[in-house]
Amino acid sequence: MDLNGRLLIAMPSMGDQRFEQSVIFICSHSDKGAMGLIVNKPAEDLKFKDLLKQLEIEAPPSARSIRIHVGGPVEFGRGFVLHSSDYDQSEATLKVGNSFGMTATLDILEDIAMGDGPDLALLAMGYAGWGPGQLEDEIVRNGWLIGDASETLVFGKEDSGKWQGALKAMGIDPLLLSAEGGRA
Repeated sequence: MDLNGRLLIAMPSMGDQRFEQSVIFICSHSDKGAMGLIVNKPAEDLKFKDLLKQLEIEAPPSARSIRIHVGGPVEFGRGFVLHSSDYDQSEATLKVGNSFGMTATLDILEDIAMGDGPDLALLAMGYAGWGPGQLEDEIVRNGWLIGDASETLVFGKEDSGKWQGALKAMGIDPLLLSAEGGRA
């Protein structure tokens, strides 16, 4: 099962409040584990301009801004920029499929502030991580659905509608989901 560049959509049976109604973009998945970024939980108290100031990144008054999200419970003090594939810092950018990249260097923040960054981007503070086999086990236990990632959904401005949107893209009515799982 290759989950690179796919979405995890939390099921009602998830049981972990940190991931309730989460949509997670999987940046890396292998037999060594998985790493993803929650794309629908904005960090309400963090503003991009304030972060630039804290990091001592100079930005013009007309600096571009991007939204900051809570990317997951691991290493919340570390930032990851999930972005469109039009931006590439060679060794610093992890290409995820044909449409996405993930970069975790200060250079991308400087480029975004100056208007030279990717067309589409979101900054995630922290990430969601799984050890070997852990994510696969959660999927089998009905914790997650797997969906296709689109730029429209991942970078859309309506964070509160992403969970429902991801389910509807799969043809699933969120009202019909059950916290119970089964096998035939």
